[in-house]
Amino acid sequence: MQSQFIAAINQLCDEKNISKDTVLETVEAALRAAYRKDYGNKDQNIAVEIDPNSGVATVYQLMEVVKEVEHENIQLTLKEAQKYDKKAKIGDEIKIDVTPTNYGRIAAQAAKQVIIQRIQEAERDIMYDTFKDRENELINAVVHRVDGNNVYLNLDNKITMLLPYKEQIHGEKYYSGQRLKLYLDKVIKTTRGPELLISRTHPNLVRKLLELEIPEIKSGLVEIKSIARDPGVRCKVSVMSKDEKIDPIGSCVGQKGVRVQNVMDELNGERIDIIEWSEDMEEYIQTALAPAKTAVIELFEDDKRAKVFVQPDQRPLAIGKQGQNVRLASILTGWEIDILDISEYSGGKSTKKKEEQLELEISDLGLDEALVNALMDANLTLVEQLRGLTAKDFADIEGIDEEGAAAIDSAIKEKQA
Repeated sequence: MQSQFIAAINQLCDEKNISKDTVLETVEAALRAAYRKDYGNKDQNIAVEIDPNSGVATVYQLMEVVKEVEHENIQLTLKEAQKYDKKAKIGDEIKIDVTPTNYGRIAAQAAKQVIIQRIQEAERDIMYDTFKDRENELINAVVHRVDGNNVYLNLDNKITMLLPYKEQIHGEKYYSGQRLKLYLDKVIKTTRGPELLISRTHPNLVRKLLELEIPEIKSGLVEIKSIARDPGVRCKVSVMSKDEKIDPIGSCVGQKGVRVQNVMDELNGERIDIIEWSEDMEEYIQTALAPAKTAVIELFEDDKRAKVFVQPDQRPLAIGKQGQNVRLASILTGWEIDILDISEYSGGKSTKKKEEQLELEISDLGLDEALVNALMDANLTLVEQLRGLTAKDFADIEGIDEEGAAAIDSAIKEKQA
């Protein structure tokens, strides 16, 4: 009949998904440490053997048979050795049973913490090995519990992790039992166990979800070139097809938009714009700024900067709420994009004064530093980018109130005077 000890070990192995041999080795190591502490010393060579059926632990002191004893803790003479083993000879290693009579209870208490610690270490190693090979992949998760802004997730029914607040989609509501998909960025080994860098806001979450929904991307027929994301609000994805017969945008959107809609639903309704990538940077920037219509685009290759001139009624649309549209387009293309009024375009024949006005930066307006930072965060760095915008447009930018909007409007009018 199986002992309670072995039954507990088997249950532990099933629950923690670790091998029985690993647990037994851990227990044996803990019992060796407990014996040295209470009955022996650190110089002794101690071995513990656990019967895998009965669970009975036997403690042995390992001794080397020598002609002349130099270290009494690990050596003994042939005459002494033959008391334990009549066949012993010089050079042999013999095992002497030194199991104390009351060792079971004392050892169990002394070794308890060591056993727990070693088993936790073994569990951590297994978790690390399990998830290390899954970096840059989607992870299925279930919300375990929600405590304020702290959301604890059960990953693949193996480990519970905290989803940091900054990695949560803004405005997304979490509840116990909710099923989510996460992006596993990296796995870091720490003394407290494997640390998984998981995210709901990483751009690659969109990439992996698109791969999951769209066979053409998974097979490589359609390639995702770039992703720019404002988590929970809007995302721009540029794609290209390696096969002229395949429409990259149509493949991603799907019939009646069902493919991209499935991804949007997983991301709490985040809007996803699919655009076609182009080697022609002017065309690429023009597409990236959609739905705004551009009039003229000037490229400055050395600085990777573009001046985009638009009609007055298109400026708010090109910039977007809180500068979102131009910011995402800039990230998507890798170019800094300035949105300017078409009235400022002179076909490359500007007067010196006009050129100076075009290059005038918002820091030259004499505004409060907080207002300057808010404008720059919205990708509005030049004074001429602000031309044509009203105080109401400025008030829509995050970090700018009505008083600040009025101050910006007044400063611009002074510069234009």
